Amino acid sequence: MRIGVARETAPRERRVALVPESVARLGRAGFEVRVERGAGEAAFLPDSLYEKAGARLTTAEEALESDLVLAVRRPSEETAARIRPGATLAALLQPAASASLLRALAARGVQALALERVPRITRAQSLDVLSSQATVAGYKAVLLGAVEVPRLLPMLTSAAGTLAPAKVFVLGAGVAGLQAIATARRLGGVVSAFDVRPAVREQVQSLGASFVEAEVVAEGAGGYASELAEDAQQRVLRAVGRHIADVDLVVATALVPGKKAPLLVTEEMIRTMKPGSAIVDLAAESGGNTAATRPGETVRVQGVAVLGPLDLAATVPLHASQMFSKNLEALVGVLTQGGELRLDPSDEIIGSMAVVLDGRSRLEGT
Repeated sequence: MRIGVARETAPRERRVALVPESVARLGRAGFEVRVERGAGEAAFLPDSLYEKAGARLTTAEEALESDLVLAVRRPSEETAARIRPGATLAALLQPAASASLLRALAARGVQALALERVPRITRAQSLDVLSSQATVAGYKAVLLGAVEVPRLLPMLTSAAGTLAPAKVFVLGAGVAGLQAIATARRLGGVVSAFDVRPAVREQVQSLGASFVEAEVVAEGAGGYASELAEDAQQRVLRAVGRHIADVDLVVATALVPGKKAPLLVTEEMIRTMKPGSAIVDLAAESGGNTAATRPGETVRVQGVAVLGPLDLAATVPLHASQMFSKNLEALVGVLTQGGELRLDPSDEIIGSMAVVLDGRSRLEGT
């Protein structure tokens, strides 16, 4: 079976779907891996490493003619039109916003698996690209914030006196939030965190952070947060508002699957923060956790910087690619039997991920 990896073309994307170590392991398992020349350059993985790992270096056209095409981001419709009919594509497809792409893939007879739809079950943990990439994003968010605020994060004592540590407040204690907590603690900050799922309290406290209460419980399927009723939303805003005025850095990571990001920080709250404080909003692409967030921009509200970074994982391309690649290796194991591709929609993992199968979009029924 042939596995193809083409160079990523989306703006800001520097990751690659497979790293050389994965290529070598897949090769030993009997797969032919085709990699477009230059596919790993943005992640500091030169062609020579892929060649040494046993990859067949090719053009984009040859990579896209493989049986299984692996990618980080959804392809353009132009690129999708070059994938071989009968092939299978696996990538972060953003299916809710990709109706025309899914129709085009279906019309071409290409099967499509959306990596963001990996179910939250034990058997699928090794395939969970959202969690692996959120780990990278949570780490990088704290670094961005540390650069922005006008003070050091750790307490320092010197002949010039003692500097008090910065206070960091993390909104949302999912994978990205927990990594942000751990990173801020390693940098010496005094960290607190908020989440609408009381079950994560112990995880927050185990990392050395304090847990901010709001007397709200909103836990949905798979352990994700769920949408809040209006009265619960107001309790959350009051809890966050009471705490936020005294902090130097906020890292906002709260998301509800399939929904607009919840509003946790109003503009009035931002105005209560100290000048020079900063908010890094990882939910920017989904609407933002703050009223001032602008995707891809830094907005300043009365001396407070509100950062809305996009594609943070792609800014740490080497390690992000290594983690992504391991997830895809595990996916290949699920998709194949005896070296052959087997897409069984009755399988809980494949059935959840398959958005185009047998010539029709399973999300639209077309």
